[in-house]
Amino acid sequence: MLAFILRRLGQSAFLLIAMAVLVFVSIFAIGDPIEVLLPADADQNEREAAIRHLGLDQPLWMQFAHFVWNLLHGDLGKSFVFGSDSLSLILGRLPATLELALVALILAALIGIPLGLIAGLKSQTWIGRLIMTTSIVGFSLPNFWFGIVMILVFAVQLQWLPSGGRGPTDTLFGIEFSLLNPQGWVNLIMPAATLAIYKVSLVIRLAYAGTREALLQDYVRFARAKGLSSSRIIGVHILKNILIPIVTVLGLELGSMIAFAVVTESVFAWPGMGKLLIDSIARLDRPVIVAYLMLVVTLFALINLCVDILYSVLDPRVRLSEGQS
Repeated sequence: MLAFILRRLGQSAFLLIAMAVLVFVSIFAIGDPIEVLLPADADQNEREAAIRHLGLDQPLWMQFAHFVWNLLHGDLGKSFVFGSDSLSLILGRLPATLELALVALILAALIGIPLGLIAGLKSQTWIGRLIMTTSIVGFSLPNFWFGIVMILVFAVQLQWLPSGGRGPTDTLFGIEFSLLNPQGWVNLIMPAATLAIYKVSLVIRLAYAGTREALLQDYVRFARAKGLSSSRIIGVHILKNILIPIVTVLGLELGSMIAFAVVTESVFAWPGMGKLLIDSIARLDRPVIVAYLMLVVTLFALINLCVDILYSVLDPRVRLSEGQS
């Protein structure tokens, strides 16, 4: 198990190094932030002073060398717009995005797994067909359209829920959380549901396919022949096996929720990392963009590592096959 974890850590480190090069080249080699930061009537002396102040007068390879050196010391540069540490700006918005993504992921699992299991067990009944037909709707609806409809129905027409914003928060260990405040939960319902709608459909499909496949396996037939109860067969023999691909996909989807919650945060004015990224792209605030991308890549690597470890716990054949290879 230790060798398996060390191997995965090495792969994650290589991924971070490769992405650091790719992110820097793709961001710092494109566009001119001076055109955005300075007013149109700025003279040449002001432009040259701003270029020197931001370090943009140096060759690209030297800028990359400074970037790597600062990265090794945990410094991703200062925001061109805000004048403060870019990583601190991102981390200040991270709790809001993490809350949104985690709640959406929990909703996807709590709704998708039971519905997919029911659809797989009752595939020939109207309930199973209804669940699978409804799941197609979740794949078809764009997130922003679903969010706008929810605002029109629940915020404008019924006036049950607020139309946007994070709402009041409570502080724990110096970090603000909406989940600790009842009103914060109210503000979180619609954004989390909007972000989860596609994932619910995905989990339903995975659980359905896994259940249909498990029902045909010999171990399920033997369990029935031994006279085990249906609840034990479903809870132990079927559910445990369908969780293996679902855990893998949900782990990766958590990373995608964190990285691509931009649309949902924009629709609901949710003050997360996505909204900050959109503002930074509009202003060509390179350090903030780079800090966001490196943080997302790191989160993806950590989530992938945790998924691999959990996968090997659920299915020991994974680490055994890698050890033999």
